[in-house]
Amino acid sequence: MSTDHLAAVDETAPPVAPASCPQCGTHLAPALLVCPGCRRLVHAQPLSVLAAEAQAAADAGDTQRALQRWRSALELLPPESRQYQAITQTVVSLGRQLDASPGAGSPPPSVHARGRSSSLAKAAAATGGAALLVWKFKFIAVAIASKLKLLATGLANGGTIVTMLLSVGVYWTAWGWKFALGLVLSIYVHEMGHVAMLRRYGIKATAPMFIPGLGALIRLRQHPADAREDARIGLAGPVWGLAAAAIAWGVSIGTGWQSWAAIAKFGAWINLFNLLPLGSLDGGRGFRALSTRQRWLAVLAIGGTWYVSHEGLLALIIVVAMLYAAAARNENPQGDVTALLTYVALLVLLTALSSIYVAVGV
Repeated sequence: MSTDHLAAVDETAPPVAPASCPQCGTHLAPALLVCPGCRRLVHAQPLSVLAAEAQAAADAGDTQRALQRWRSALELLPPESRQYQAITQTVVSLGRQLDASPGAGSPPPSVHARGRSSSLAKAAAATGGAALLVWKFKFIAVAIASKLKLLATGLANGGTIVTMLLSVGVYWTAWGWKFALGLVLSIYVHEMGHVAMLRRYGIKATAPMFIPGLGALIRLRQHPADAREDARIGLAGPVWGLAAAAIAWGVSIGTGWQSWAAIAKFGAWINLFNLLPLGSLDGGRGFRALSTRQRWLAVLAIGGTWYVSHEGLLALIIVVAMLYAAAARNENPQGDVTALLTYVALLVLLTALSSIYVAVGV
């Protein structure tokens, strides 16, 4: 379902504010960021440490840690300050650097790892296309393994597990345990898609919490630096939700179990609903990154998909999208091509999956 919550990426405790200003001696309330007497930054020393750590991480190629440290620094600065604006621009720049280089963000490999990679690359060159193909599959396998590890890690949170079980119980009474379990797991995968992107951008958030009968959510402890980041975080949920629905559909084809087909169909429909360009729904977060022209292109895509599929939900989505495109301010004149393409692809594929046939009573 819709989400504004995600697992924490940096559990470092915030620095404690001094009781009095070290420069002028003015008594300081715990929440103050600037001394009311001399206008000195209350957390000047922790800010210097965070800046040094962020720069060191950036120099080492660890963009994600650099983002984490700069975002922690933002929490210690008043939003109206010049330092806050400068660091925000740095965060935006680092985020764009991550998007431009999908493999960026982690520390560079060790000398041993680089040597091994070089050896494997030489072996691939020596043995031809077959070795190169194996090398590529290795990266795919690593990517899949990292996502499975993230999903498993999320289940270690007690609050997530308890609220998941409560949701399973609620859905069980209406549709049976098989469908209830599959539905809750598909919602969980959707939420962890947000978690994965939040971690990528170094944004702290809570673990996913389920609301029986309504879905699940994640509460952000920090906020995206711009609409582009927010769009990628928002649309990551439906992307992972699409994958979960596609896997469920594949299982139903392989096994003939219609319960899996029902999970795929309903899961796809839920993720399609989240593409409504409204408020904090994933579609609303995606639309905010688009230029006015791109919003109208999205409207045309919605209309075309509705014309072909006759999916009733698309009629609601197109009405809301038209109102949004006509009334919303054009805050991003340059737009975001990636967000537009992702939104349209999700719209088409989720509509297709929500239209699959399910044999009732089988």
